[in-house]
Amino acid sequence: MAVYRSEDEYDYLFKLVLIGDSGVGKSNLLSRFTKNEFNLESKSTIGVEFATKTLNIDGKVIKAQIWDTAGQERYRAITSAYYRGAVGALLVYDVTRRPTFENVTRWLKELRDHTDPNIVVMLIGNKSDLRHLVAVSTEDGKELAERESLYFMETSALEATNVDKAFTEVLTEIHRIVSRKAVEAANEAATSSVPARGETINIKDDTSGWKRLGCCSS
Repeated sequence: MAVYRSEDEYDYLFKLVLIGDSGVGKSNLLSRFTKNEFNLESKSTIGVEFATKTLNIDGKVIKAQIWDTAGQERYRAITSAYYRGAVGALLVYDVTRRPTFENVTRWLKELRDHTDPNIVVMLIGNKSDLRHLVAVSTEDGKELAERESLYFMETSALEATNVDKAFTEVLTEIHRIVSRKAVEAANEAATSSVPARGETINIKDDTSGWKRLGCCSS
């Protein structure tokens, strides 16, 4: 018999931020993921909006709180405060507009200036349905993601292509990191502070695993 949980019952709450230039489709990615809706008349976000969605990942109930930050320059001073506490980010560009891709490094710098260095970041090439207008190749996106140690995926909010997959992959990786840290903390607490005679002590903390390039889609 299934156990009923209310909206307020969850094992983890993870804050994600959507960043990138204005008009790349951040709001429609959010509405497609949280409500399975797409609005062709979507207007630019003013300031910051957020929505939530609850998922089951590895047997745990994860509540994602996703902040949609305005891409316009005049709002960036306001939105910078909303990076605080974020454990994941989707950095979005429009595959039909080369300048939005060129601005990715600037957004990435701002993100890293305001968040924990271990934040999970996925580079998103949105509007992949507009194949005849593509100005940024999949290879360009993959190359940048690999260089900056980001996950990468191309999406279409219009056609709902890879949208759920992108958000779920970011949340799954965050949960994996959190779970690993919890196990490590428990092991440290259970281990005597004095190592046994002849015991090998490994002082290397491998934190590079999440930085590998994630699943890429064409």
